Amino acid sequence: MAAKKQDDGNTKKRKRLDTKTRESPSNSKTSNLTASKKHKPHSLAKDTKQQKPILTGRERRLQAKELADARKKKRKRHYTLEQELARLWEKMRRHEIAKEDRAKLVTEAVQKMKGKIPEIAGSHISSRVLQTCVKHCSQSERDAVFEELSPHFLNLAYNAYAVHLVKKMLDNASKKQLAGFISTLHGHVAPLLRHMVGSVVVEHAYELANAAQKQELLLELYSTELQLFKDLVSLKESRLLDVMSKLKLQKGSVLRHMTSVIQPILEKGIVDHSILHRVLLEYFSIADKSSVTDIIQQLSSPLIVRMIGTRDGAKIGTLCVKYGNAKERKKIIKGLKGHVDKTAYHQYGCMVLVCILSVVDDTKLITKVIIRELQSVLKELVLDKNGRRPLLQLLHPNSSRYFSPDDLATLSLSIPSLSLKDQSEAGSLTETTKVSLGENESEEDMAVDEVNKDKISVDDSDLAESGKKDPLVRRQELLIKSGLADSLLDVCIESVGELLRSNFGKEILYEVATGGSDGIMRPTLDDKINSLHNAVASLAAMPKPADSQEEHVLENFHSSRTIRKLILDCPNFASTLWEKAFKGKSELWAHGHSCKIVSAFLESPDTKVQKLVGKELQPLIDRGILKNLKLKEQANQ
Repeated sequence: MAAKKQDDGNTKKRKRLDTKTRESPSNSKTSNLTASKKHKPHSLAKDTKQQKPILTGRERRLQAKELADARKKKRKRHYTLEQELARLWEKMRRHEIAKEDRAKLVTEAVQKMKGKIPEIAGSHISSRVLQTCVKHCSQSERDAVFEELSPHFLNLAYNAYAVHLVKKMLDNASKKQLAGFISTLHGHVAPLLRHMVGSVVVEHAYELANAAQKQELLLELYSTELQLFKDLVSLKESRLLDVMSKLKLQKGSVLRHMTSVIQPILEKGIVDHSILHRVLLEYFSIADKSSVTDIIQQLSSPLIVRMIGTRDGAKIGTLCVKYGNAKERKKIIKGLKGHVDKTAYHQYGCMVLVCILSVVDDTKLITKVIIRELQSVLKELVLDKNGRRPLLQLLHPNSSRYFSPDDLATLSLSIPSLSLKDQSEAGSLTETTKVSLGENESEEDMAVDEVNKDKISVDDSDLAESGKKDPLVRRQELLIKSGLADSLLDVCIESVGELLRSNFGKEILYEVATGGSDGIMRPTLDDKINSLHNAVASLAAMPKPADSQEEHVLENFHSSRTIRKLILDCPNFASTLWEKAFKGKSELWAHGHSCKIVSAFLESPDTKVQKLVGKELQPLIDRGILKNLKLKEQANQ
């Protein structure tokens, strides 16, 4: 059986082989034909390759460039013109070029662009050429470019490249041209402010505008009626409340319009512009509690850092700090992290730091974020006009000696709907507004006022405009426990001569030497304060220089006045200074600027100081070298 199976298997194998053999001739023919067909195109391709010239790398690049230029010519209408302008621009923008040669190149470029300026102004190349031409061309050429562009300014304001050209045109525009441009913005201010590029144009126009033109731009954002009829208000009514009372505008409609303008801008994060800051301040003056709280919540983030660079922006920042809750204040402080030194040096931003140090109760967070950054640049801050203000606020809060009336007004700003002081005034204002509006007020506005009235009557114990912590305790934690006072004393001792002669540093040194207001530094840092007194006295005890260009500390304009003030206000310092620098030498310093210092010993309110110096200074008074101003004032009275 096994043999039979083996035979059957061999038979099947033979049959398969025979079948393959029979089919093989036809297969071989087919394969030959296919091979011949394949071989023929291959040979043709080889011949074609041999016919093409071999190009070098440079030739291939030139060929590719020509193809790209051909495509760009089809796609861009003014491609050739742009290339010509770019070549001219490379010559005219050089610093070493003569004015006459540049003027010729500019004139040539303007002639080439004439009639096509609006079409090419949006190109990243042509817009730069136009900016250079506008900067260096003659006034007649500039006027011609302005006239050609004026119908297209709105469209160009939305273009990322043309916006720089529009700004350059406004910088070089005449008063009449600027007024014409601002009039073209009428009806388009709000849409432009919602656009990242367009908002830059509105802000630039707002900065260049006069008071009447600024008001024209602002009124459009207040109400639909004012957007349609811009000549209803005169320049006298600059505040929104005055405009509303004069025109008897409905409060509800004004609030709705302003909310529809402000909210999209804030959602997009376009908060850098001073025109928006002004609008927000006016909005705060009329908005109800919930609306203001929503805005403060939106702004209490790193966004606030971008706002405090303007006068009104700093006011918004202080209001957010004063009326924000603990969570929102924490966000504001954390948002300042890494920007504290720059903010401290800024003219307006420093007032936000002053407000934080005066209001926020979380002293640990302030120490960690703000005080630590201030300590790293302490000497620079002490000598800076703006940088010293946060330090002076801790040493002597709200002093009119160091803060201008505008600064103090910024710190005392309030929001009527949130202020505890203005709650009753807001209620009476609502009643007055109703009486003034009379029959013209709609039922809807009356409903809004009723809601606001209810909100005013709600318990506002959570509002802490100046913090819930005792101000003296807060100052001690920020100044003493944080180590800031210790660092300040080190800086004052190390740089005593420089600070005394500095217009701004002398004030920090004076406050530190007296121990701050209320003697806040006295109990814990007496030893270091005495060391500072000795440092000043040692400097004053140095002999008068003969030929040195640097004035002696007792004769310098700033230092002599600071030392005089310290003698009058700090008896300990006066005694130290007399013993080290003036005892036995008073007649030497009784002339020039230093004579005021010698006289200050006689005018000191401390009797111990008067007794200490009386014997030596009385002969100088008798001889007429010194004048006791205190006795003279008493005699006049």
